[in-house]
Amino acid sequence: MQNLQSYMEYISGLVWGPYMLVLIVGTGVFLTFRLLFWQFRMLPLAFKQVFGKHDKAKSSQGDISQFASLMTALSATIGTGNIAGVATACVLGGPGAVFWMWMTALFGMATKYGEGVLAVKYRTENSRGEMSGGPMYYIERGLKWKWLAIVFALFGTLASFGIGSSVQSNTVALAVKNSLNIETWVTGLIITAFSALVILGGIKSIARASSVIVPIMAIGYVAGGLLIILNNLDLVVPAFQLILHDAFTGEAIAGGAIGAVIRYGVARGVFSNEAGMGSAPIAAAAAKTDHPARQGLVSMTGTFIDTIIVCSITGIVLVMGFIMAGNSFGDQTGAVLTIKVFDQLLPGVGGWVVTFGIIFFAYSTILGWSYYGEKCALYLLGERFVLPYRIIYIATVFIGTVATLDMVWLFADTFNGLMAVPNLIALLLLSSVIAAESKDFIARRKSGELY
Repeated sequence: MQNLQSYMEYISGLVWGPYMLVLIVGTGVFLTFRLLFWQFRMLPLAFKQVFGKHDKAKSSQGDISQFASLMTALSATIGTGNIAGVATACVLGGPGAVFWMWMTALFGMATKYGEGVLAVKYRTENSRGEMSGGPMYYIERGLKWKWLAIVFALFGTLASFGIGSSVQSNTVALAVKNSLNIETWVTGLIITAFSALVILGGIKSIARASSVIVPIMAIGYVAGGLLIILNNLDLVVPAFQLILHDAFTGEAIAGGAIGAVIRYGVARGVFSNEAGMGSAPIAAAAAKTDHPARQGLVSMTGTFIDTIIVCSITGIVLVMGFIMAGNSFGDQTGAVLTIKVFDQLLPGVGGWVVTFGIIFFAYSTILGWSYYGEKCALYLLGERFVLPYRIIYIATVFIGTVATLDMVWLFADTFNGLMAVPNLIALLLLSSVIAAESKDFIARRKSGELY
C-alpha cells in the first residue's frame, strides 16, 4: 500500500505540476483575448439568462432548463473544495493564495463559456431521447479525434469515483465524526442511501434535487460568512491588504515562497470551480437552449458564483482568523481549520454553518458527478452500462467514508487533472468555433431572431 501511495504521489505531482497549471490558466487567458473579454462584457446578460424567465426557452431542445443545468453543474462544482480546498491553499500558499484563486476564476469564466458553447454545439440525442454532450463529443465531432475522446471519457469515468464520490463522502464522514462523534461507517450508510434515492432516477431527478439543494446551501453558507464579516468589520480591510500584499511577496509562509502562493492558489481555484476540467459541459449539454452561446453564458456564471462568491467568503474569513491568531493558522488544515475559524469568529454557530455546509456541498457534488461519470461511461460502453455504473458509483460513496484520506485525495487529484488535458486541447483547437458562435449570437440578437 505504501508503494502504491508513493507511486500515486509521483503521478499526481507530474499531473499537477507547473505545466498543467500554465495550460489551464493559459487557456483561459487565450480565450479571454480571443473573445475580447467576453466574460466581463456579457456577465450582466449571463445572470439575466440564469435568473430571468424566458418563455421562448421552454420550447427549445434539451432535457432540463438552463437554471436546472446550472444548478446541476454547481451541485458538482460547489463542494469540499470551497471549504477544505480553500483552507489547504491558505495554509500551504499563505493568504495571498486567495488572490490567485480570484485570478484563476476570472480567466476561468472564459474557459467555462467555451465549454458550454461546444457542449451544445456538438451534443447528440440518444435512443432514450436524452441529450448527450461534453468534451468526448466535441472532441470526436469537432476535432474528429475519436481516440482522444475515448481518453477523456476513460479519465472522466475514473475521476468520478474519486472527486465525485469518495472524496466528498470521506470529507463528510470526518467532519461529522469531528463535530458529532458519529462513526464514519454510520455516516457512510446514511449518505449512500440518500445518494441512491436520487442517482437511480437519472438526470431529471438529479436536476430537481440540485435545483432545491444548491440555492439553499449556497445562500446559507454565504449568509453565515457575511455575518462573520459584518461582526468583524475592523478585520476586513487588514484581511484584503494582507491578501493583496502576500499575493506578490509570499511573506506569510516560510521563506517567502511566491511560487507556492501562486501554485496553491491556482491549483485549489481550479479544483474548486473546475474550469477547464471538462466536467461542467456534460451538464450544459442537457440544457434547453436555442443557441450554444446562450448556454455558454449560463455556464460561465457557475465559475463566478463558485469562486468569486462562495470561495471568497471562506478565504476572507480564514484570513481574518489568521490575523486574529497572530498571523498563524496553527496546526490545522482543510475542513477542520475552516470549522475552527468560523467557530472562533461566530461562537456557537459558525462551526455548525461549516459542518452543515460540508454535508450539503458534498452531497450535491456526489449527485452532480454521478451524471458526469455516467455520461462518460455511457460513451465508452454504451447504454447497457448505465445501471451497473450507477450501482458501482453508489458503492464508492460508502467506500470513501472508510478509506484512507491520503489515498482518496491522491486518486481524485490525479484523474481529475488527467481528464483536463484532452479538454483543454479541444478548447484551444476549437476556439475559432467558439468565436464564430459568439459573433452569430450577437448578430441574431440584434436582428431580433433570438431574444
